[in-house]
Amino acid sequence: MTLPDETSPTPDTTSTHEPAPQQQIKPSPPLPTRSAPLRESASPLKNAAHKATGVPPAKKSISYADAGVDITSAERSKQRIKMLARKTFNKQVLSEIGGFGGLFALDLEKFPNPVLVSSMDGVGTKLKVAFELGIHHTVGQDLVNHCVNDIAVQGATPLFFLDYLATGKLDNATIETVVQGLSEACRANGCALIGGETAQMPGFYADDEYDLAGTIIGAVSRDRIITGEHIQIGDVLLGLPSNGLHTNGYSLARKLLFEEAKYGPDQYVNELKDKTGAALMRTHRSYLAIIKKLAGAEVVSGMAHITGGGITDNLPRILPKGMGAVVDLASWQVPPLFDHLQKLGNVEQDEMLRTFNMGIGLICVIPAEKIKKAKAVLNRANERHCIIGRIVRGERKVTYN
Repeated sequence: MTLPDETSPTPDTTSTHEPAPQQQIKPSPPLPTRSAPLRESASPLKNAAHKATGVPPAKKSISYADAGVDITSAERSKQRIKMLARKTFNKQVLSEIGGFGGLFALDLEKFPNPVLVSSMDGVGTKLKVAFELGIHHTVGQDLVNHCVNDIAVQGATPLFFLDYLATGKLDNATIETVVQGLSEACRANGCALIGGETAQMPGFYADDEYDLAGTIIGAVSRDRIITGEHIQIGDVLLGLPSNGLHTNGYSLARKLLFEEAKYGPDQYVNELKDKTGAALMRTHRSYLAIIKKLAGAEVVSGMAHITGGGITDNLPRILPKGMGAVVDLASWQVPPLFDHLQKLGNVEQDEMLRTFNMGIGLICVIPAEKIKKAKAVLNRANERHCIIGRIVRGERKVTYN
């Protein structure tokens, strides 16, 4: 078979259509000479990678700082934080800040039959008020004191503390101020700040906000543990005053004061006898010193730290089976802050009692025959107190009259 001549197409003898047009072959483009530089986009490797992944080649190297985490700045802050932490150290601390774990040697002479007691908590939405006012040194104190009280009511002595602080964008001055508050409170309570974590989490928190939590470890000799198991019917309830909201109920308080009443944080409110922000930022009390005196005098059967859940939920945590508590609401003067909050939101009394401490931050259960001795201990310490109720037969529940 011979190929048809390219200039004379073979006629289609079976068709009545016009002959097919001639096929024209375009000449190939000339190859580039050595003197003509190739464009960068003509690189076969780059083009192949681009076509395969759809991702253009990076124009520059991207760092962790470009993603919002500034390691260099964090290292500078860490050095200053180390100095604040060292101020809390004692001879039991065997490690420096920055290791993989904190080392602490337990004093077995002080605790011959030791039991470790631990607790963890946070500051909650009290932080929102701190952000508004730019007050950051007291929230660290709030956190430490809250945790100290939680283990002190079981007879424990604080040993060491660890904090967790997470933020969207690291502001060294703010972080160091928070840690300064932690350091001061640890020194005041005799515990060491032996470690912690500062987490930069861009996109998770707003740039000017942070969250704060902490863990405390304490110790008590086994025969000195206070659990409430020795509470008896007829025991007396002694209430010690709080210093305000402490660290609980802030979501409701903020809604009532800022959303319902439209108060500003710097606004003076006659009913509060203070500015709104100042009333909300009063520091959570540490009851450690007075608890030690009462425990040393062997006059307490049980103690309850009144935090989230108020008296309603916290007092039953130490009541033995078959016992309840009756609390006389007329036995103490409720601070103006709580009265005003209740009026602003028409909040029911039961809701107030299970949300706020209502002016009572610590309840001590005292055997009736030891009440005189307990009151003497409190008076010598200039600690205000009042009898607010008694232990009765019941099922781990608080009733009010």
